[in-house]
Amino acid sequence: MAYREYGMWEILEVLRRVHAGEGRRSIARVTGRSRKAITRYVERAQVLGWEPGGPVEPDEALSGRIATGLRPGPPPAQGSTTEAKLWPHLERLRGWLDPPSGRAMTLAKAHLVLMRHGVDVNYHALYRFACKHLDFGRTRLTVRMAECDPGEVAEVDFGYLGLVADPNTGRRRKLHALIVTLVHSRHQFVWMTHTQKISDFIEGIEHAWEFFGGVARRVLLDNLGAAVTKADRYDPYFNRTFDQYASYRGFVIDACVVREPKQKPHVERQVPYVRENFFRGEDFMDRDDVQRRAEAWCLGRAGMRIHGTTRKQPLVEFEKSERAALIAMDPPIHFDVPSWAEPRVHPDCHIRFSNALYSVPFAYKGKQVTVRGDRALVRVYHRGDLIKTHERKTAGGRVTDYADYPREKAAYAMRDPNRIIARARGCGTSVGRFAELLLAGDFPWAKLRQAQALLRMSEKYGDACVDGACRRALAFDLINVRRLRRIIENALGDNDQEPTTVAEVVQLPLRFERPPSSFRNTNNTNNPQE
Repeated sequence: MAYREYGMWEILEVLRRVHAGEGRRSIARVTGRSRKAITRYVERAQVLGWEPGGPVEPDEALSGRIATGLRPGPPPAQGSTTEAKLWPHLERLRGWLDPPSGRAMTLAKAHLVLMRHGVDVNYHALYRFACKHLDFGRTRLTVRMAECDPGEVAEVDFGYLGLVADPNTGRRRKLHALIVTLVHSRHQFVWMTHTQKISDFIEGIEHAWEFFGGVARRVLLDNLGAAVTKADRYDPYFNRTFDQYASYRGFVIDACVVREPKQKPHVERQVPYVRENFFRGEDFMDRDDVQRRAEAWCLGRAGMRIHGTTRKQPLVEFEKSERAALIAMDPPIHFDVPSWAEPRVHPDCHIRFSNALYSVPFAYKGKQVTVRGDRALVRVYHRGDLIKTHERKTAGGRVTDYADYPREKAAYAMRDPNRIIARARGCGTSVGRFAELLLAGDFPWAKLRQAQALLRMSEKYGDACVDGACRRALAFDLINVRRLRRIIENALGDNDQEPTTVAEVVQLPLRFERPPSSFRNTNNTNNPQE
């Protein structure tokens, strides 16, 4: 006859009737148990210290112990032959199947390795052993977290919806949805974007706060690249821009553990809900059309439905208890999303940022700097110190502060002949006059290199020597820097020391000078006065 197991309640009913003095034939007729089974229950109970009709009534604990003892099979303490073989390798199996770090070994691979070590067991026996002693293959125990307060947590996640037309390119582009869900009320906002950049991410959250009328105190998100630079279970590194935005709005960033979507379940289930219930099967003109209809959908169908968990309407619950608990948007102006870069200062004392050039003091040439750019300004930092601020330029633009150049190169870079002439006058009157004539004309910057060479000759040969040479060259209207250098070198001759003066130039009489009357035309008959 097959074994038929009865539960604890059936055994308890039999014991209570026996304890009340009811006959066993009567008990068998009412409960359907045989008299042998009733006798077996009573004998087991007596072994456990209970006596029929005694002062102690049977209870659930007693009947449960009787039911456990009557189950067929070996006693729990008695192990099988397979367990005896596998028990010495328990810790080794634990390290293979559930390592503290790294990837776990499959049970099939563990079975092969055990066979190589001489442990000859069946795979199914190994599976039963692992399930019994290592909790292998069992669903992880979950607990339901306590409900959060109104306005405390907002969960954020990106989800791919599909393709939508882009009027700018005339092609269909991928469309992503940034979903922001308030955990307490389950009210949500959906922002449509073609990309998942940090600017799109912050813009979507800003519109979500406007939609809700306030800011949640904590934002829970996964390790998306737009917000988290380096994922870590205990101390993740957040994107510098997003960290500044969190301080700007006054909320705390809370990142989930990597590959643990169950830590933000309220928004995870909304991604397929938005895709299937709102987007799929609809015809949209472009991204803006999707956005308008998504906001209406959040206030209508999604906001007024009966939520499967809370059994409440999210929008009604939000208006009732959560809107007033949100942090006010102060300031109400949208966050100016900055961009960051770490370029190196070029030899021309400029850096390239967003395809535009900005000057930096020459002392930082060749060094790596940190650049922060927003809509209006570009700030340059070196080791945390602000070293330069410029107005933001579009791609291809350039901003140069000539004070960033060395003093001796600023005039040349600015193409300012007046500054070079002033410096030349400081070297001597004749040098200043020579530089003035050299840089005369409509395009003085074409001779800037010669003017620079003139100033360098003053540094090399001395102001007095160059001033005398310039005086000699001016006497012959010789405005040429190369010839001026030759005059100085010839004046030096074989002397090793530089001369302090140059001989005075004497103008000799011109041998073939004509009188002014020779240039008068006496044959002009049209002029009656001559």
